[in-house]
Amino acid sequence: MLIYKIVSFCSFAYPTIKERLPVILAKIADTLYRTREKIKSQYQDDASEELKSIIGSCSKLRNEVQTNKVAVPLQDSRDDTRVWNQYLQTVTEREGSPPSWFKSPWLYMECYMYRRIQESVEKCKIMKEFDVFGEQKEKSFTDSVYPTEIVMMHLLETQQKIKENAELIPEAFKVFLKVCLWGNKCDLSISGGEDNAQKTSPLEQLDKLEPNILIDNSNVALNHLQSRKCERIDIVLDNAGFELISDLCFAEFLLSAGLGSTIYLHAKAFPWFVSDVTKKDFNWTLQKLGQINHIAVSNFAQLWKERLNNSSWILQVHDFWTLPFDYSQMETYAPDLYQSLQKSDMIFFKGDLNYRKLLGDLKWPFTASFETCLHDFYPAPLCVLRTSKSDVLVGLPEGRDEEIKAQDKDWLVNGNWGVINACLKTK
Repeated sequence: MLIYKIVSFCSFAYPTIKERLPVILAKIADTLYRTREKIKSQYQDDASEELKSIIGSCSKLRNEVQTNKVAVPLQDSRDDTRVWNQYLQTVTEREGSPPSWFKSPWLYMECYMYRRIQESVEKCKIMKEFDVFGEQKEKSFTDSVYPTEIVMMHLLETQQKIKENAELIPEAFKVFLKVCLWGNKCDLSISGGEDNAQKTSPLEQLDKLEPNILIDNSNVALNHLQSRKCERIDIVLDNAGFELISDLCFAEFLLSAGLGSTIYLHAKAFPWFVSDVTKKDFNWTLQKLGQINHIAVSNFAQLWKERLNNSSWILQVHDFWTLPFDYSQMETYAPDLYQSLQKSDMIFFKGDLNYRKLLGDLKWPFTASFETCLHDFYPAPLCVLRTSKSDVLVGLPEGRDEEIKAQDKDWLVNGNWGVINACLKTK
């Protein structure tokens, strides 16, 4: 079986490094400069110099990317700095020279860019908690209010229906699972930070998008959840905005349908891949939902705050999710997280980066088995919901890739095709 590491000169990785990452960095600098007066007004002390420093650091990093400079050690005092710098040394020793943007593994260099962005904030005193992507994420939420109201109203109605008729649970499960899947289209890193909000009814899109689900293991996931009394279900979150709303609705459905009693929600430790959910984003979203004058939205905004208080929802943050390692290395570098996940009855991983990290970001044959490609990462039964935005994909029948390519030449990377991959194997 021929596999190889995704490096920056291979397929989608090259245009990502060459074009998309510099655009993201330029947009940070532009946004911060354009909104500098508004940003400075948020702080009691004068943040002018720190704001200027962040803008300058992002502009410098953009030049490093464009001119293929080598990765350099981090110089901030964050808890994970030592791990990042040790890994840089490991990569340097393995490759025989320091990693650089156009020749080194894509996964590492892309993660490294976001950690370097955070370094510029970590060095601040006044702006140490600032989110350089905050304005974009907030706009993504605001632009998605209409579909948010629709899907939350549907959830409210569904809860009443399944109380009266439990036989409706399997079909309702698939609806919310697939809304959750297609919510992953709303990814600001794939759009270079440009507007990518959900603006139409996600429910009306489901039938149209059904043929675009390349692998559908929803029955496998449902049968597993229904075959046992599940105490704990985990959801490893991806993007803020509408995708987070879809994840929360799915989490609420799982509880109301009796498929689980506690939901663990995993957020990122700092702003990551433009729109990934942090704890701050999570809390801000619940606050904003509570301000929307809509019967279902206000109902769930209040309920979800109560769930956090009574621990039927548990929001967790761990540094491992923002390290460069793939998930086969979790047991070594984050044994506490791995041991925690082993207590889960099922883990739902959201999004393209989680998919890449599950598969080691390797270019497996499209027909390779998902279970095999997990590289012995079997802490608990798991299911990944992902729209394809990179050229890593497995589990297809022979010849299926050619059929889809004939319909859509960019099928691997444009986010229009989805997979629901499940693996029930455990160690």
